[in-house]
Amino acid sequence: MLRRALATLTLAVSLFAANYGNAVATPTRILAFGDSLTAGYGLPEGDGFVPQLQMALQKMGREVSVINGGVSGDTTAGGLSRLDWMLADRPDAVILELGANDMLRGLPPAEARSNLDVIIQRIRQSGAKLLLVGMVAPRNMGAEYRQQFDAIYPDLAKQYGVPLYPFFLDGVAARPELNQSDGLHPTKDGVAVIVANILPHVTRLLEAP
Repeated sequence: MLRRALATLTLAVSLFAANYGNAVATPTRILAFGDSLTAGYGLPEGDGFVPQLQMALQKMGREVSVINGGVSGDTTAGGLSRLDWMLADRPDAVILELGANDMLRGLPPAEARSNLDVIIQRIRQSGAKLLLVGMVAPRNMGAEYRQQFDAIYPDLAKQYGVPLYPFFLDGVAARPELNQSDGLHPTKDGVAVIVANILPHVTRLLEAP
């Protein structure tokens, strides 16, 4: 009788611990930090990059909360100015997508590089994991500008040893059926392509020690 009672008590304690652990477990917090491409410009709520990425990760069984840190029109300088405020939420991981507006405005690549350099340092100092997302300049920016701008992301990824997703709009850029009428921002279907492409990189980031 005593042995059976002890076994029953042990089982009850184990079940309580498991249920209590599930109750207090908090999801992994991922900060998507960027511009209008991250913010979901021109799309209904639920169709942008952040909600689609969160849904894709949750379908994989991952307990995550993806924070929308995108601000339309933001440059690397703008991102740097609000970074500390965003990091105050203590995200576990950051997807850094900035630089497109620097390029579209023809701002000096050296300035974008410098701002991203500081942003990367501060994210790493916060203890959050980091996935750097690249952008590329179009041909009409000129060969010299393209060369300087396109080198920013692989150079910084190598310098700081952080993973790089080379081009946020891979598979979507220059495809009218996947972009809104402005030709710059993806549709819901375009975002779905972006999420499918970047998802393996995000999962590797979350699994990294």
